[in-house]
Amino acid sequence: MKVFFDKIASATRNARVQRESILTREILAEEGRVLAVRVRGSKAVYNTVEDVHGRMIPLNDGDLVAGVLGGRRALRGYAGVVPERVQPGDLLDILNLGGVIGRCTSANIELGPPLKAEVLGAVLNFPVLGERTGVPATIKQGAVPWAERLAPSAPIVYVAGTCMNSGKTFACGEIIRHLTRRGFRVCGAKLTGVSLLRDTLSMCDLGAVRSLFFNDAGVVSTTDAVSVPVAKGLLNALNADEPDVLVVELGDGILGDYGVQAILADAELLAAGTAHVLCANDPVGAWGAVELYRGKYGRLPDVIAGPATDNAVGRDYIEGSLGVRAINARIDHALLGETLEKIVFAPAAEGAPAALPGAFPGGA
Repeated sequence: MKVFFDKIASATRNARVQRESILTREILAEEGRVLAVRVRGSKAVYNTVEDVHGRMIPLNDGDLVAGVLGGRRALRGYAGVVPERVQPGDLLDILNLGGVIGRCTSANIELGPPLKAEVLGAVLNFPVLGERTGVPATIKQGAVPWAERLAPSAPIVYVAGTCMNSGKTFACGEIIRHLTRRGFRVCGAKLTGVSLLRDTLSMCDLGAVRSLFFNDAGVVSTTDAVSVPVAKGLLNALNADEPDVLVVELGDGILGDYGVQAILADAELLAAGTAHVLCANDPVGAWGAVELYRGKYGRLPDVIAGPATDNAVGRDYIEGSLGVRAINARIDHALLGETLEKIVFAPAAEGAPAALPGAFPGGA
């Protein structure tokens, strides 16, 4: 069966889906498989999809869309799973803006039920020029290899949060913008979450020379089982570009289901983190995060940002009661950048050889 897609979702990017594609009715029900679906119904909210260029485009009833089978575990979004069996005619759900498709197990009251997607078939790729036999498309094609070991790395600035929508992406962007303007070569990454291109594109928009996220490693949605080898693979790939510093977002929250805790608990990844920024929604979240970092990871965040620091009330509490520097990324973005620059490059300023822009601190 031949189809012409109205929209190709960003989660399919590795598979390089063509607008005119051939489908097969035989579908493997596993994460990362590329499906052709037809949108059934309409919504007033959460009714767009991100395309492979990062544009958000509306979804209309009847649209033919290329998406990816996957699950999701989002507190402020949809939760869903890959069904045990998928066949043409099944009605599944569009679980996120990146085009992840699965069976919704729990909806968010603010978003309402997800848009339905009627399965038409699996998309075929034809990797051998001239061959008439296609193979089912998957985002594992051309993926960044996973790794069991972290190669010598540039200093890493980790930006984590107490929850979704706590200001992590904004803080990452301001840190990248500052360091880039100071002449440092910065690479960015998002190591956990569910597939969406927007956040890593914004890193490049703000000066990062390169950015990657878990979808580039062939993963739709991260978990404790995969987050560590995926993270090491992505960081190894970025270090090949010889950055001065890596600014890394840990998507979702430090107590979520996307594998952030596994990354922070890994000895290699924790040791490579020269600085830790924690974005908190409120003082209680800030307190809990500090306790978690102290008790589980044996250190404190270097800076707390996010809505908990939106005015002096939160900042005074964090600095006076928790003993952690509080800097708001929106109000004091210059101070945030300067503070992280000093933390990352302070050893050079205090007697070690200077880490000049274009150098590779920690590299071999």
